[in-house]
Order: sequence, then C-alpha cells, then structure tokens
Amino acid sequence: MSYLDRLGAMLDAVRAQQRYRSVLPRGREAVIDFSSNDYLTMATNAQVVQAFRNARRVGSGGARLLGGSHREHSLLEEELALWLGRERVLLFSSGYHAALGALSVLGSSVEHIYSDRLNHASLIDGSRASGRERTVYPHAVLTPRAQRITPSLIVTESIFSMDGDSVDLRAMVDDLGPGDVLLVDEAHALGVVGPHGAGLAYGLNDPRVVVLGTLSKAFGAHGGFVAGPAVLIDALVNLARTFIFDSALPPAVALAARVALVQLRGADEARARLHATVAHLRAGLRSLGLVTGSGATPIVPVVLGSEVTALHVATALEAKNICAPAIRPPTVPDGSSRLRLSIRADHEPAHVDLFIESLAPCIVTS
Repeated sequence: MSYLDRLGAMLDAVRAQQRYRSVLPRGREAVIDFSSNDYLTMATNAQVVQAFRNARRVGSGGARLLGGSHREHSLLEEELALWLGRERVLLFSSGYHAALGALSVLGSSVEHIYSDRLNHASLIDGSRASGRERTVYPHAVLTPRAQRITPSLIVTESIFSMDGDSVDLRAMVDDLGPGDVLLVDEAHALGVVGPHGAGLAYGLNDPRVVVLGTLSKAFGAHGGFVAGPAVLIDALVNLARTFIFDSALPPAVALAARVALVQLRGADEARARLHATVAHLRAGLRSLGLVTGSGATPIVPVVLGSEVTALHVATALEAKNICAPAIRPPTVPDGSSRLRLSIRADHEPAHVDLFIESLAPCIVTS
C-alpha cells in the first residue's frame, strides 16, 4: 500500500465521521456571508486598499534579523504599542506564528502551563511545543491559585473564537501570583470591543499581562503580534524560532495594517452598528427557541449537535445564498457541531431577517 493509499484511507475515515472539509470557492459576491472575521470591513476599506497599492515594495526580502526589516514594521509596532498601552510590540508573519513564538518563550520561564479547554488550536499547539507540563482547565474555570503549580503561564482567549463568550480578565489578573504570566489572545476582541476598539485587556496595566493579537480579522490585513514589556519583546527577538527563522511580514501589508489601525481607532459608529446587528440576531434566534448568549461579541454560535444536522442546515442555507458553514469537531467539542456566525459592520437588519427566516424551517425539521 502506497502512502497515497494510506492517506486516502484516512480521508475515508474523515468522511465517515461527516467531518470532511474542502476549500470554499470564491467569486461568491451574491452570497450573504456570515463566515468572515473582517468585522469592520477593513479588507475592502478604500484607504486601506489604497495604502497597499501605494506601497513601494511587496515582499520583505528575508527575516527581520537579516534583510527583511523595514520602516513600515517599526512604525506599525510603535503605533500598536501606543494603542494597546503596552511597552513594546513585535510583529510576526501570522497570528499562529505569534502564538507559537510567545508560548515557546514564555513557557521556558515558568514551571507549568494552564490552558482553557476551548482555546484556539494555535494556543494548544504552542503549549504542547513548549515542552512544559500543562493542565487544561474547564472552560473559564481556572484552577484556584492555591492549587496551581507556580510560577505558571495561564493561557486564555478574551473572546472565544467558537462560542463568542468572554472571560473576566480583571479577576484573572487579581488571581495571579508574583511569578505568574497571563497570555491573553485578543484576536477576536481587537478593533471590536474596548475603548477605541483596543480590546478587553486594555487598561490592565500589569507587566504580567501579555497580549497576543492578529491583523487578519478586524484589521482586514494579515500577520500577528505580541505586545508586552520590553524585556519580553527582546527575549522573543532572540529566542522565538517563529520570529528568527521566518521571513518578515510583507511591508505592503504592514503599511495597509497601519492605515487600518487609524480607521479602527475612529470606528466607534461602525462598532455601534455592529453591536446593534448582533443584538438583532440574538433576538431573532431567541424567537426560534434557540439558546443564545447575552454578550455583544460579533461571534454568535447556533449549536445544533451532530455533524449531520449542522451539515444539513448549512446546505439548506447555502441554497438560499447564505454562507454559514458547519463547524464540526475537532474545531469544536464532540456533540456541539454548529453554525458559527460572524457579524460585520456591513451586515444589515434585512440580512439577519433573511437568515432567521431561512433558518426557521431547518430548525423544525432537524
């Protein structure tokens, strides 16, 4: 049996579990899309797009420690640090790389890692790769300080990517020991919540708090970053393999992200419109008898249970030109397959009404 035969057998097993995936086709402008994380539509913002077009170069040409460091990187890092109220920021080529780099370095400075059960795969992979012993605690129920191994690294998202709920970061900071570190993944919070969109960790002025961020969601660009004390950033530059050995973020993308940051800081009206749409959606889901949280985050899950049911509902909505993909294990826990809706500032009440109207018969039949 060849390796292709073995891979084919593995894919057959995935299909049998109703977990087979394929890349979505593009050119679907007529589709009402509830799958994009471009929360404030910065990916198509005229000034952001024009900034990208005005860039003098595209690729960086290498790693930051060689020939790949450019002015646009430094300017973006400085402005991100000011916006977030952190001492320094370091860019990575993706949020995934930022997570792996941060966890590898921070993990080497502690004795144990505590990670929320619903953390993103990048945080899980980074914790595993760190080589440190780790404890996966029940969602949003951190092991009490008296029972934790110290010093420890506590890893959490601020807004969780599949459930859309948030945690009490202030309480988590208050529970830290003197040698502990709290890594907060703000991927789905930045640009969307907090003063001027600066996230849920904004104002937690404690050197034990480290912020992980991405430029691929509300910024509408690409890349990731770590924000925190200067000593940490210097350590990442010298010890994080995903920074040292990776080509730097393209300067054109850094420039576009910097313009997006200017737009995000002043996007209070767009944020208010987005949250109003989220409230409208949650009300519509409750009218169908569906349980929905009360949060104002742009992520709204419609938990359906089995993979078969989630695929059936997603396919029925697709026939109505509504893109709300089925999210299945291992992305979410077994038995919690769902539609995961991402609301954007350009979604209109009519889009939500059409979704609710189209979803209603599916809920009855499922």
